[in-house]
Amino acid sequence: MKETRYYEVAGHRFCVSGEEEVFTLMGNYEPFAFADGEVFALSIGSGEAPKYTEELRQKDEGQEIICGHTAAGEAVFEFHWWGVTAGWLVCSEGYSKGRLITTGKHTKMSIDNALMIMFALATADKGTVLFHAAVVSYEGKGYMFLGPSGTGKSTHASLWQRYIAGTALVNDDNPIVRIDKKGGAMVYGSPWSGKTPCYRNVTYPLGGIVLLSQAPYNKIERLNGIYAYAALMESISGKRWDERIADGLHQTENALASSIPVWHLECLPDEEAAKLCNETITR
Repeated sequence: MKETRYYEVAGHRFCVSGEEEVFTLMGNYEPFAFADGEVFALSIGSGEAPKYTEELRQKDEGQEIICGHTAAGEAVFEFHWWGVTAGWLVCSEGYSKGRLITTGKHTKMSIDNALMIMFALATADKGTVLFHAAVVSYEGKGYMFLGPSGTGKSTHASLWQRYIAGTALVNDDNPIVRIDKKGGAMVYGSPWSGKTPCYRNVTYPLGGIVLLSQAPYNKIERLNGIYAYAALMESISGKRWDERIADGLHQTENALASSIPVWHLECLPDEEAAKLCNETITR
C-alpha cells in the first residue's frame, strides 16, 4: 500500500511517496517528520531504466554517480555502489518533483542520496547549502569543520566532545547552512550524517568555520576574501553547470565568506589541537 509522508529540514519541507516498506528504511527522517506542505516531492518505486545522455561522472569511496538528462530535459542521476547499479533518480526542471527507480540493491543508500540531491538542488537558490562537514555545538553556537574525506573532520569533532566541556555533536557529515531573512547564518542538523548516526533536528547560529588539514604541528590562522570563499566552495554540494544553481550557491557562499569567520587549522589529532581551535574561534 502506497503512503506519502512529509518532512521538514532546515525550514524546507518535502514529501516522499512509496510502498510501506520504503519507510522502514527511513528511520533517520523521523525526527524531521512534519504534517504537510513541500518544496519538492519524491516518489519511490521500481521500473525500467530511463534513457538519457551522460554529462558527468563523480566517484567517491566506492560510490559512483552518473549525471545526465533525458530527451525531454529531465535531470537523471544513476547510482552505483561497488560496481552495482542501485537506481536512477529522474527530476523535473527546478527539482520540485522526482522519481527514484530502484533495482532492489542498496535501496537505503539510493533513497538517502536521492533526497540529498533533490534537497541541495531544489534549495540552492533559497539561501541554503548542504555541506560536506562535521558540526558541533558549543555555548549556543555551531562550529563547522571542513576538509576532504579522510582529513579528520569526525576526529576533530570527537576531540572537542572529549576535551571541551559543553560540546555536542550536531551532524557528522551533511549539515545544512541557511541564510535567514535578516542575513544571519544558521546551521542545521539533517537526516544525513555519513557513517555516524546523528540525526538531530536542531538549529544554531553559525559561529565559525574551520578548514582542516593534517600536519605534524598545530597552527591556526584566519582566512579572508577569496581564500575563505574557496574553502567553502570545495565543501558544498551542487550542480554548478546549471546557471540557476550556480548563481544561488555563489550568493550564499559569498554571504558566508563575508560574514562568518573562516579559519585554517593545520593540526595533529590531539587534545592540544582541539583546545587551540576552541580558544581561537570562540573568542
